[in-house]
Amino acid sequence: MRNSISRQHMYLIFTSLFLLVFVLIFAFGVLIPEGKEYRIKRIDLKKTSKELREYKNFHNETLDTLKMLKGKNRRIITAFDMIFNPERFEKQNKGYFSKLSVSAIGFSAIEDDFAVYEVNTTSQISSPESFYNFLDSVNKSDWIIGINFPINFKRDGELIMSSFTMKVYANNKDKNSSTSISEAK
Repeated sequence: MRNSISRQHMYLIFTSLFLLVFVLIFAFGVLIPEGKEYRIKRIDLKKTSKELREYKNFHNETLDTLKMLKGKNRRIITAFDMIFNPERFEKQNKGYFSKLSVSAIGFSAIEDDFAVYEVNTTSQISSPESFYNFLDSVNKSDWIIGINFPINFKRDGELIMSSFTMKVYANNKDKNSSTSISEAK
């Protein structure tokens, strides 16, 4: 009996079987393990993307808060960077008093972030109203100034003499630049 399948059909069947076996080995040997790894990486990517969105939202909220606070406190920020000039301070506030003197106090225990000045004033008034006007002027000045208590008022006839200390808060740029240089080393 003679084989009824032609040689071409035999080559075609062997080639088809070879390709089928190759596809099955490739699928089970490469595609399925890589597919599991792909699913794991896709889940990790989704988690990372979610964390990134959360951090971006937090960043945007913080940036909006920063911009709002910068806008709201612009005057304070610029006043913090101003350098205190005692002569200019005396010139601006001399109208409230008949005599005004500002002198720096040098304490070694005082922090480097601000300077301490003693202010002595003399006024020819019967009430401390000009002193309150002076305090309003200090609040509207170009510097951040804290008036320390006690404020001493002493009456001498028609004159009211007052003395107090004040702290002028200023950004110490020399200290910050030297600190950042030493931290970089």
